[in-house]
Parts: sequence; structure tokens; C-alpha cells
Amino acid sequence: MFRRAFGRVCSSSTFRAAAARAPARLAVANRRVVPLLAASAGAASIAAFLWHQPVAFAESKPDEHDAADTEAFDNAGKFVEGLPSYTRADVAKHATKEDRIWVSFRQGVYDITDFVELHPGQDKILLAAGGSIEPFWAMYAQHQHESVVEILEGLRIGNYVRDVNDAARDADPNDPYAHDPDRHPAMVVRSQKPFNSEPPISLLADNMVTPNDLFYIRNHLPVPEIDEKDYVLEITGENLPKPVRLTLNELKYKFPHHTTQATLQCAGNRRNEMNQVRPVRGGSWDIGAISNANWTGVLLRDVLVYAGLDPHGGGMEHIHFWGLDRDFEKHYGASIRASKALDPEGEVLLAFEMNGEPLPKDHGFPLRAIVPGVVGARNVKWLNKIHASKDESPSHWQQNDYKSFGPNTDWANVDFTKAPSIQEPPVQSAITLPRAGTVLDADDKDVFVKGYAFSGGGRGIVRVDVSVDGGQTWHNAELTKPNQKYQHAWAWTLWSVSVPIPEEKIKATGGKFTVMCKAVDDYYNTQPETVESIWNLRGVLTNAWHHVDVSKPVPPSSVAL
Repeated sequence: MFRRAFGRVCSSSTFRAAAARAPARLAVANRRVVPLLAASAGAASIAAFLWHQPVAFAESKPDEHDAADTEAFDNAGKFVEGLPSYTRADVAKHATKEDRIWVSFRQGVYDITDFVELHPGQDKILLAAGGSIEPFWAMYAQHQHESVVEILEGLRIGNYVRDVNDAARDADPNDPYAHDPDRHPAMVVRSQKPFNSEPPISLLADNMVTPNDLFYIRNHLPVPEIDEKDYVLEITGENLPKPVRLTLNELKYKFPHHTTQATLQCAGNRRNEMNQVRPVRGGSWDIGAISNANWTGVLLRDVLVYAGLDPHGGGMEHIHFWGLDRDFEKHYGASIRASKALDPEGEVLLAFEMNGEPLPKDHGFPLRAIVPGVVGARNVKWLNKIHASKDESPSHWQQNDYKSFGPNTDWANVDFTKAPSIQEPPVQSAITLPRAGTVLDADDKDVFVKGYAFSGGGRGIVRVDVSVDGGQTWHNAELTKPNQKYQHAWAWTLWSVSVPIPEEKIKATGGKFTVMCKAVDDYYNTQPETVESIWNLRGVLTNAWHHVDVSKPVPPSSVAL
């Protein structure tokens, strides 16, 4: 369907007119004039620029680009003398066609208005309007070619400058959130204070690794202001002789570095579905409170042993994490089992890098806990204290939150001491394409379905089943996942499948039908069929079969009367 739509765009009079105008676009990079699109190849060149339909779950592969591509991409977006300068706030004012659509890339600002209507994936290119295209280009490696870079530079209108005084000038001294960082405008905001957001569902499963700017954000409190030079991590324990304090540099140079790919998922992911059954208490989340990244740091086990903890625990059952984020009374805190923290193959990290870059502020700069296979709430950000104890953390978020109960429990009879704290989340899957309400083309014979699947505790995904006829028949999806060992499947699995549309059945529904999926992990755990059966008052661990309602035009003569 996408390729047919693209073909119609390329043959349209609007497209041909744009191709004819293309030679007027000139680049000023390197102080020389470069014709970007030769008239004889205008349509083909624009097609190369516009064609960004992602290969399913592609990861960037350096060997797919030649030396010229690599050099062009490395030089793209550099500062150009003589061009006007624009700040983030300036770019943000240009997010609609009426105001002209601007985007930034590295140190460049670009006006892409004239290309938007020609773009087969308008929904995706518009997600960058008024913001940066860097996370999108990181996701879609097809952009990293010399011809595409030249076209982008032809749309260059200025230089992007980061005005460090913006936030300070606008900050309210009485607002604890005044120094929160800027976020990408494509993010779907669920709460401003504290800030919570998820990536657009249309992008969620397009790449195995989620770009930093599009990684879901779950903050419980204001983002703390931390000076890396003053940062110190303290390690204490009930059986440790004395506290041990380490600077960030000491952590980086005293211990071997370790990288692992791991998915983080908020316990409240898909909470909106529980709210549709009965109201629950908790922030709104669709299916996007989950993301996957490469994390680099040092192993928590190495640091604990260095601090004097017995490698076998020495009677300590829990490891507490405390963050520097706080309100007027308390810091955020959580704990994990000592057996997980001290497992030589548990890969629990004190991470300082995310996807090869220093941790962004929203994701815990300068140091956070990464506990692979464990629910997001235990992966404490802005980490400043670790404590070994016989008991669980006394933190509110460990004792009186992030626990699940049966559908019969409500706020009148709930007792949080009667339920264990959530650690490893259950098996999960969700559909990212098609989106709810999608209308397929009348001549489509199949529906292309894709999404993600994940299970906690390092349990890998062995199967994803997809049905379009109410569960009467199921189709096995093709799975894409990183090469991780058994019981160490910390990263999600992405999946896709084309399923024949049940033509006869949809005649009776006016073309409407439901796509649904369920996953099975390598312990043969599978998802429950209904949300009603797992409803709980906090709306956590929503992992029922995921449903998406779509339709296809049906000729009036074939609709059942």
C-alpha cells in the first residue's frame, strides 16, 4: 500500500513541478555553490530523499555506506559562516505550514515546508516539525547517504545555536521543575510535572535501538541539577565496615566497562486499557512506555565487592538505590534482590552512557542503575547512594506503590503489605502497525502487522501469534531480536507478519475487523486473553492480548443486509 501511494506521489503534477524547481535550491556549505538536483534527475533525486520507509527493525550498519556517504554524513549540519543563527525557541515557532516548517540537524536549521506534501510518510516527517530530525535519522539509516545529505543542505536557512540562557531567563524560582531539560516535540506528553512521555507509536518498533531523544520518559519528581565535577556515589551496608565514596571518574577508571542492550518498561505501560474497564489511579500510558537501548557502565557487582560486600551477599538480601531527585520530603528510592545484584551474569550496571553518549538529563545523568529484566521503577536514575540491607527499601515507591492486586481489591480494602513488590514484568506484546482506526486500501488482500514483545527476567520470546478473525485462526510472526544468551534476553523482540484479510467475514461488519496479538516466552508463559481478568487498582502490568480495530472499504453490493 505504501509503495502504491509513493508511486502516485512521484507521478503527480505537484511532484514533477517540485522536481523542476529543485535546481534553484543551492547549498552554501563550504562557501561554494552546489546545485543539489539536476533537472534531468530531479524526480529521482527527490524520490531518494523522500523514500524513508523503514526496513523492518533495521539497525544502522556502517558497511551499508561507502566512504563518500560516511564523509558526507559526518560533515552534514556543520556551522556555516554568514548564515543567520536560530535557537531552539526560534525553530519551535515553525511547526506548521502556515508558519513554514523548520527542523534542526546538528548545527543546521532547515526549511522543509515545500517537501512535506510530497513525502509519502508525512505523519513521520511532521513529528520532527519545530524540532530536531537527529533521532529520526538515527532510526532510519537510509538517510545517511551523500545524495540525501546534499538535498538536506539545499534546504539550509541558518545555523542552530544552543542558548544556554533561555532556561535560566524563563525559570520561575518557585517552580521546582523550572530547570527540567528540553524534550523533543515528537514525544507524546502524558504529564508535564513530573514529566512523563512516550514516543509516537508509529515510530516505536521501527528500530531495535530507540534513539535517546525518543526513549520514553518516566520521572517521579523534578529533574535534579547535578554538576559532574561535584558528583559522588556513596556505598553503605549493614555489614560493611565504613561508607565508600567514589567520584564519577573513579568509577570509570577503577572498574572494567561493560555494555548490554536492555529494554526498560514502565509498570504502567498500556494502563489506558485498564482505565477502559474501570478507573484506576495512575498516569495515562498507551503502549509506548517501553524502549530499548545500549547501556554502558560498570557492573554493580564489581563496585559492591570493592566496597567490601561478600560476593555471596553475606546475609544481605536487598540492594537499595537512592536518587538525587526529590520533593520537599523525600528522595526517590527502590531496591532489588541482592541475588540479582551480585549475579556474575546478571549484568546489573551503574550506567553512565546510553547508546554511546553520556546519559541525557531525563535518563539519569550522570549515573543510573540499569537492572536488565526488571521493571523500570527499580532502574533508579540520578543515583547517589547504594545500600546493602537485610530488608527491602523503605521507600514509598517500594512499599506503597508498584504492586499489583486482584480485580476484587479496591481502595477501600487494599493492604500494600500483602503484595510483593514488582520486579520482573510478565510477558508482553503490542501492535504498533496498523494503528487503531486505520482504513486499508480497497484492493489490499493482506494487512501488514508489526510490533514488539518482551518478557522480564531475561526470558526470551519464542513466538508471537497474530489473528484478524477473532482468534479463530492465528499466524506466526517473524521475529527479530539481538543475539542474547538463554535467560539473558534483556532486549525486546520486534516482530512482523502479513495476514490475509478475511474478506467474507468483513462483509458482515461493513469492512471492520480487529487485529490482535499475543506472545509466548521461552518459559511458555503467554498473555492473558482479557484486561478484565487482570484489572488492578493501580493499573499496572497490563499485558492482555492487544487489539487494534481497523477497516477496509467494502463494495455496497457485498455488504450483508
